[in-house]
Amino acid sequence: MFLEQIIIMSNTKILRIIARLNIGGPAIHTILLSSELDRIGYKTILVKGTEGPREGSMTDLAESKGIKPVVISELGREIGFKNDLIAFYKLFKLIKEEKPDIVHTHTAKAGTLGRVAAWLAGVPIIIHTFHGHVLHGYFGKLKTWVFVQIEKMLALISTRLITLSEVLKNELINMGIGNEKKFEVVPLGLELRPFLENNPPPPPLSNGGVGGFCGEFKKELGLPEDTILIGIIGRLVPIKGHRYFLEATKIISSQLTVDGSQLEVKFVIVGDGELREELEDYAKKLGISDIVIFTGFRRDLTKIYAGIDIIALTSLNEGTPVSIIEAMASGKPVVATNVGGVPALVKNGITGFLVPPKRPDLFADAVLKLLNDPLLMKKMGEEGRRRVFPQYDVSSLIKRIDSLYTALLNPQP
Repeated sequence: MFLEQIIIMSNTKILRIIARLNIGGPAIHTILLSSELDRIGYKTILVKGTEGPREGSMTDLAESKGIKPVVISELGREIGFKNDLIAFYKLFKLIKEEKPDIVHTHTAKAGTLGRVAAWLAGVPIIIHTFHGHVLHGYFGKLKTWVFVQIEKMLALISTRLITLSEVLKNELINMGIGNEKKFEVVPLGLELRPFLENNPPPPPLSNGGVGGFCGEFKKELGLPEDTILIGIIGRLVPIKGHRYFLEATKIISSQLTVDGSQLEVKFVIVGDGELREELEDYAKKLGISDIVIFTGFRRDLTKIYAGIDIIALTSLNEGTPVSIIEAMASGKPVVATNVGGVPALVKNGITGFLVPPKRPDLFADAVLKLLNDPLLMKKMGEEGRRRVFPQYDVSSLIKRIDSLYTALLNPQP
């Protein structure tokens, strides 16, 4: 059986398609799948489109892993009849030339064009991964309804549909997309060891902040080591709800007296995107620009997570947020909105706090509860670390996907 599995892998060609390798979880996920599966014997062709000017690109990560993506420039974020038709033709032509055993698509645009092209080209196994979805919080009711109907039809030509959490799977099934038999839940897989190794549990300082390696990021920002840093990490786009983070910051900043002393707290927004200038202006309007730091995109995330004491997430919709997994691997408590796949990660009152979206007042209350209890911060951080590793490590992801591919390639009677 083991020899048979090796033969299957060595003869299996995967054509993996993602719309863009912009900074974020889907890009990391597809790059790691491509490199690690190739390492154990598969042959992967990774196809990508063009990133937007403010999205950042993870092509350098792909190349560092030995992956040279095939670029279809017309495959991008925006819907456009001409470019989408050209992208579809190029995908269809590539699939016919390469004759892959499996076409595996990621993200909505790639999932639409790639699955149809694979179906018309006669590919025997077609898989799509929902890293989240655009069926809530992105568009108006009519446009959302149209996209739901499209996903229902695409489910019919898909061999398997993958979600990163049970919550997301149930959400899609309740929309009429696919059924229980068609879905597989495969959690996100990331390279978590650097976060474990570079973020050892530090001794708390007197006011709840942390020192040691954890102070490097604060030092870079010109902050005293005992400053408590609250941070949010992600693209600056509407669905991430950064305005609510700033509104919560305003509330928190007015209530920083603990046991008669004033806490030194700063807030950091790591990431970039189309809303950068608007959010900076909003911080000025709220009168909090002196305590909010915008860093732009950063690559040195182990240092950044080490320096942040509380990780925030204010999204209106989410799949499985990378920032939360990395934060928990780094031993940090989390305050996040209770949306999408977030509850599968953050256990309310155990690894952090969950609050409803668009409620900066409740968000602020949860953060203040942590600020008033340094031991609770430490306890939640330690529990979070235990829960994400190795469950969300890349090693677990590869085992699960390898098992799925093997089962589909060699179905039992």
